[in-house]
Amino acid sequence: MTLQQLKYVIEVARSRSINKAAQTLFISQPSLSNALSELEAEVGITIFFRSNKGITITPEGSEFLGYARQVVEQSELLEKRYMKTRSIQQHFSVSTQHYAFAVSAFVRLLKEYDRDEFDFTLRETKTYEIIDDVKNLRSEIGVLYVNEFNHKVIKKFLREGNLQFHELFTADPHVFISSTNPLAKQEYVTLADIKPYPYLSYEQGDYNSFYFSEEILSTLSRPKNIRVTDRATLFNLLIGLDGYTIATGVISHKLNSKDIISVPLKVDERINVGYITHRHVTHSTLANIYIQYLKESIQEELNRL
Repeated sequence: MTLQQLKYVIEVARSRSINKAAQTLFISQPSLSNALSELEAEVGITIFFRSNKGITITPEGSEFLGYARQVVEQSELLEKRYMKTRSIQQHFSVSTQHYAFAVSAFVRLLKEYDRDEFDFTLRETKTYEIIDDVKNLRSEIGVLYVNEFNHKVIKKFLREGNLQFHELFTADPHVFISSTNPLAKQEYVTLADIKPYPYLSYEQGDYNSFYFSEEILSTLSRPKNIRVTDRATLFNLLIGLDGYTIATGVISHKLNSKDIISVPLKVDERINVGYITHRHVTHSTLANIYIQYLKESIQEELNRL
């Protein structure tokens, strides 16, 4: 087993394609395939399933990849410290529901990451895709919520994907509305108060189940519904149409318009927001830093409520 083979495994897992990985690594596809096959034979496990649709990582491969990343990361630290080599390009990915605090933590990570080269990815995406990204190691961290209604289904998918949920905070439901909305001056709102207004939610694609909704109370019938795919559009519609969405109440005015406010929603519900990780993958240094910034960003916003 060589350090180069470990780097090959990491790049194939990141690219999700042996052909794309070979191009990135500047080697031929047959050479890369042979190197992977030799490594699998040596360690006695199958790291990747190959098919016409590409590759998927096996459970044993996920565990192996976690160790490989640790070894390569330590090697790069040694090279940087003693060999005076140029900075190695680092990779880090996060998949999240549409939370401003997840973006705030990502921004801080980028601002304080002192490297000449890096390749970071932030995916604000659908609930099922967050779980799938972390399961298949496209992202190291996933950020989502569970509550009494969806936790059995979500945790079933997490269990089947060898994933763990780590709670960040528990919130009372709020509605996000425009500061000019007629409800903006109320101390709290009820379901009856918000019923006449357009309800905005995030579209979930092929997995548009109530259980994968980013908003609680997803089974309620509403007369006016608008589904969107990104946070900027949702906020623009909150302002332009006097619409509302149901969320945690944690909103970053550093990143979002001050024309959006949060008002408590009087319902008997709680929202548990957390991050998910793969059981067989040890956190990278970047992941640990991001998690810490995530907690600090949340606390800053909670202190403002």
